[in-house]
This record gives sequence, C-alpha cells and structure tokens, in this order.
Amino acid sequence: MKPIQTPDNDEHLRAVLGGWVVDTSLPPRFQDQVWQRITRTEIRLQPGFWGSLIRLVEVALPRPKIALSYVATLLVLGVAAGSMTAQVRSSHVNADLGARYVQSLDPYRADTSQP
Repeated sequence: MKPIQTPDNDEHLRAVLGGWVVDTSLPPRFQDQVWQRITRTEIRLQPGFWGSLIRLVEVALPRPKIALSYVATLLVLGVAAGSMTAQVRSSHVNADLGARYVQSLDPYRADTSQP
C-alpha cells in the first residue's frame, strides 16, 4: 500500500510551484465580474422558510447531543398529546356510560345530558 503524500511533504512539488510564474494579464473588470457572479449565485441560492428549516435539521442532527434532545422533545410532545387525547376520550366515554346507566335504570327518563 502506498503512503499518502500530502503537498506539504513533497519537495519536488514545492520547487515546481515556487518557480511558476503567471505572465498573462487578467481581462478588464475581471474582479468586478467575479463579484457580480458571486452575488447572483447567493441571491439565487437563498432558500425559503422550509429550505432553511431543512438545512438547520441537516446541520444539527448529525451532532449526537442535538439529535438526542430533538428525539427527547418529540417523545415528550407525543406523550403529552396522547395524554390529552386520552383524557378527552375518557371524559366522553364516562359521560356516555353515565347516561346509559341512568337510562338502564329508568328507560322512560329523559336524557340528562340535554337541558
């Protein structure tokens, strides 16, 4: 297996790059044109809200601490939403069972849940 050679360790490459001379001049207004292209690209690449949110998730989730807190937050929110839904359903079932019990004792009695 060949050892990996980095440019810092290659003396021959340093000598060649050190002797390289550029004698061609740049076109007129070259630097202005480069900055204009950069500006156009930045304007075109600015994402909207959802793009920014997706980018934030892509950058943040590879970090274990942030990923763990994200999953824990989603878990807590899911448990809280489930608990609230269960309480609402339980109260509806209890009211319905109470009305059925009263109706089973006296079938001719009016429904107590309605005024």
